[in-house]
Amino acid sequence: MTRKELIHKARKFFHEQLRVADYIDVQAATENIRNNIPFRGPTIYILFVAIVIASVGLNVNSIPVIIGAMLISPLMSPIIGFGMALGINDPKLLVRSLKNLGIMFAISLIASTLYFLVTPLETDNPTELLARTNPSIYDVMIAFFGGLAGILELSRKEKGTVLSGVAIATALMPPLCTVGYGIANLNWHYAGGALYLFFINCVFIALATFIMVKFLDFPLVEEQETLSWRKTVSYGLLILVVLVPSVFSAYNIVRENEFAINARHFVKANQTIGGTYIYDYTTDMSVKPYTLTLRLAGETLSTENRARFYAEAEKHNIRHEQLVFEEDATIEVRRLNETEIMRDWLSSTEQQLRQRDDSIKSLHARIDAFEALQLPSAQIKAELLSQWPEIADVTLARSDSSVILLITPSSKVLSSENLKRIRNWLSVRLQEKNVEVIVR
Repeated sequence: MTRKELIHKARKFFHEQLRVADYIDVQAATENIRNNIPFRGPTIYILFVAIVIASVGLNVNSIPVIIGAMLISPLMSPIIGFGMALGINDPKLLVRSLKNLGIMFAISLIASTLYFLVTPLETDNPTELLARTNPSIYDVMIAFFGGLAGILELSRKEKGTVLSGVAIATALMPPLCTVGYGIANLNWHYAGGALYLFFINCVFIALATFIMVKFLDFPLVEEQETLSWRKTVSYGLLILVVLVPSVFSAYNIVRENEFAINARHFVKANQTIGGTYIYDYTTDMSVKPYTLTLRLAGETLSTENRARFYAEAEKHNIRHEQLVFEEDATIEVRRLNETEIMRDWLSSTEQQLRQRDDSIKSLHARIDAFEALQLPSAQIKAELLSQWPEIADVTLARSDSSVILLITPSSKVLSSENLKRIRNWLSVRLQEKNVEVIVR
């Protein structure tokens, strides 16, 4: 097979694969789009209910609820109708589409505003609402390619599930609900950002529809005159006005993402410097320049280690002024030389010796007190036996309040007068006031 024949076969193959005329029903698509444009009767109630469901989903940060509401909503029809009206040069359809788009917008705004005025739920972390307040060029791409898929699906002879995916991807309803939230809470940042996102979706879905209608050769309703330079410039300016803010927003998103990645890599590579440890960090993209806050533990950051942090941050494209240190969990650790170490050791040893001397003195005092409580039992026994033959044996003891003398008499009985004399003698001998004498 020659090279020319191979190229011819390749062209034929790709032509057959990419050919769409055999799968498209332009007439049926046109009628279908025209019939779905009006907002009246059940369609209004369906839209109202879908808006309330989407508002609940945004309020509770539930993605499945939001997706369900987008599948219910009939929002895309007037926008596709507007794009098709431009493509087939149908002024009446253009007016009808804009009129119904306005009705759709008003109903959605009223429903979402009323919901957020009466709901008792407070959204602590409204991530799904915030996602609709900062549109970028990526939202433009989603709207444009979603619009291409939508008009292609509507033009196919055999319908699939593409429209459901387009409704979810382009997300016309959540921005309108977020506008209602902004109005209900007087949060014009939310309302303005979400309204801009809705405007992006409308313009670029309509633009994609216009391009595809021309590509699929939808029949013109009226013969179209060549566009004047003024109209061409006007359309170009409209698209430019919509595009420029989204490009800047996308640029900021890329910068924020790059800073977050640099911060993560920097912290991972420098978890510990010296005796200081990074236990947590946060990035703040709401200020210019962006800041990276490092929460430190361990030793207090020295001048040397602070300089090392700055040097390592520069390697990760994080400037000196973008670093913030929080040292609430750090402690100061002194670096001692040999003289200071010896001085501290001597001071510690002296303190230990002083404590030991105090302990010895305390023990001596306790021993003296204990000895003072001891009675000279043997001496008292000898003295008593020598003075009173009537006594065979004695036992001396101390109670809590007195001294007790237990006498064992011999065969002779001690008189009461002798017992009194013995008690008086013992009291003087031991210098104790309370003495008890007991005879066995």
